[in-house]
Amino acid sequence: MVIPHPPTLPLPGRLRDVGDLRRLVPGLLGVTVLIGSWLSASGGLGVRSSWPEPVIAVLAGACALAAAHARVRLWPLYAVAAVAWIAVVMWPALAVASYYAGTNQRRPGQLGGYLLGAGMVMVASIPVGVAVGGDRYLNTATPANFLMMCLMHIGLPLIVGLLVDARRQTLTALRERADQLEREQQARTDRVRAEERNRIAREMHDVVAHRVSLMVLHAGALEVSATDAGTVETAALIRSTGREALANLRDVLGVLRSEWTVGAGLVPQPALADLDRLLEESRGAGVAVTRHDDGTPQPLPVTVEHAAYRVVQEALTNVHKYARDGVTDVHLRYLPDSLEVSVRNTAPTTVAEGLPGAGLGLVGLRERVELLDGRLETGGEPDGGFTVRARIPYPGRGVPA
Repeated sequence: MVIPHPPTLPLPGRLRDVGDLRRLVPGLLGVTVLIGSWLSASGGLGVRSSWPEPVIAVLAGACALAAAHARVRLWPLYAVAAVAWIAVVMWPALAVASYYAGTNQRRPGQLGGYLLGAGMVMVASIPVGVAVGGDRYLNTATPANFLMMCLMHIGLPLIVGLLVDARRQTLTALRERADQLEREQQARTDRVRAEERNRIAREMHDVVAHRVSLMVLHAGALEVSATDAGTVETAALIRSTGREALANLRDVLGVLRSEWTVGAGLVPQPALADLDRLLEESRGAGVAVTRHDDGTPQPLPVTVEHAAYRVVQEALTNVHKYARDGVTDVHLRYLPDSLEVSVRNTAPTTVAEGLPGAGLGLVGLRERVELLDGRLETGGEPDGGFTVRARIPYPGRGVPA
């Protein structure tokens, strides 16, 4: 079966504009270098050259082409910049070459090699300036102007390039770090979900195994006490099927959690009857917590009671961490189709340091409630408090939207 690729979505307008601008940069840079090179050799921005204008135009065009393709290959720009500077003091290509050296030559040896080569080019222009004389001598042969030219056309562009490259590397590192943290958080979330599913599976194993064991015991007693042959045969079949079901149940749930110890004994799971003890433990730790029951209590499945207990337990755990000196209310509402559990705490009077946590307890709690077709809502209140509310439907009924 061939899985179709998802449709390619158009990029947002701003991202499209940035991409178009990046494609225009080489051309704009080439035009800028062309104009600057021509002006620098014609006296507008530097020294008027004695070379014929066609030669100057060809050299300026070569500088422009090399600058436009500097992202692909740098050595043509280095070569053309050296020739242009020594021949006619054409400096734009040299400045662009220094900038790209700062952004691309990251190894100390490469950067040192560029500085050595650029220094040799600057030194080579001194005898040419002495031989030509005039403005050319003043620009390239006097010590003060020589140092100024080195700083303007090599030093400053190189520093700017280094700063741009450092910023680019910092942004790349931050982006990679953010991606790594996001992957780690997602892995933790997935692990908590899996652990919660495993816990629920074991709880179901304990509950179902207990019920089936009782069924097997009753069937065995009926098999012994019954006088009718048909009843004895049926009871034996029930007992045999029950034993087989227990074995299959252990095998299946053992795959879900291989570290379980089969036959280690049933572990009683907390239910609503244990809620008062949980609240007393919180009161003993200094938390002011009150329980409120609304509606008529009714027998509930073990899974529903245990999920409700876990909602209160996790909410109180967060209260202990962040709002220990606040007032907490626990509400149980027995609705016609579901059980609603809510835990609300007021804003703390002092800022709690809080124990370290990643908020994964609520992730596992949501997984538990949703596996029962319930709904979990969490959020802050306008007065600074916090509420955890769960609606858990009775078996065979869904939570109304």
